[in-house]
Amino acid sequence: MALQYKTIHPVKYLRDFLAHNVRPDGRTLHKFRPMALNIKSISSADGSALVKIGNTSVMCGIKAELATPRAEEPDRGYIVPNVELSPLSSSKFRPGPPSEEAQVASQFVFDVLSNSCCLDTRNLCIAPDKLVWVLYCDLICLNYDGSILDACLMALMAAFTTVTLPDVEYDAEKSSTVVKSRRTALQVNSIPIATTHAVFDDNVLLLDPTGEEEDLASGTVTVVLCEGKLCSLFKPGGSPLSEQQLEGCVERAKKRVPAVLELFNATSPSTPQG
Repeated sequence: MALQYKTIHPVKYLRDFLAHNVRPDGRTLHKFRPMALNIKSISSADGSALVKIGNTSVMCGIKAELATPRAEEPDRGYIVPNVELSPLSSSKFRPGPPSEEAQVASQFVFDVLSNSCCLDTRNLCIAPDKLVWVLYCDLICLNYDGSILDACLMALMAAFTTVTLPDVEYDAEKSSTVVKSRRTALQVNSIPIATTHAVFDDNVLLLDPTGEEEDLASGTVTVVLCEGKLCSLFKPGGSPLSEQQLEGCVERAKKRVPAVLELFNATSPSTPQG
């Protein structure tokens, strides 16, 4: 009976729970779901990680390739993130070209990397104007149940901490490249951490929303913190939020940082503090 009621009146079903300050999965409005992290999940990749936030699972695999630097940044390598939301992860996605949500997620990750300075892409340069490393970062959603941006960023940063690159010698006169067997770990300067809220009925904020909660929401807002400071605020339209509500989102995001860093430190003792 409850399932039929939920199917026929999904908004009222959620409203009934929120009236008692609880959500359908038993959480309070401002409680996170459990998180899990596993690194080096793909042996053939140069770096990899698997992240779970509730029922949302994202796998990140990183492949490093040698390439010519971009003309506008001759002394820097570059990073190419790509988020894939496959039909296997959720019935809401269809086969074919990347969905709008996947493209938005890829751009979000790219923007955070650019704004946070978590990696210095000059460290990916081997010979200015000649040779750099390119890191292709594939983020594949294995199961979709909300807060996909949080999971993607967490998986990417965890994968970065596992990346090792071969030492390379470049001879400019002969234009020859020698790739050695010795490998050096990628230097990660900081860990940006994302936290998403869903806006319900224009004024109720649900922390770490599930997929169903996001579908019923009138908007979402994702706060990214790096080294305790606001790095990015991503709000793709929807209900407007007051300054006080946004400040509340930031404060709740700060409470997530220690838990995420604890996961990182448990898997990689040399992980920098975020």
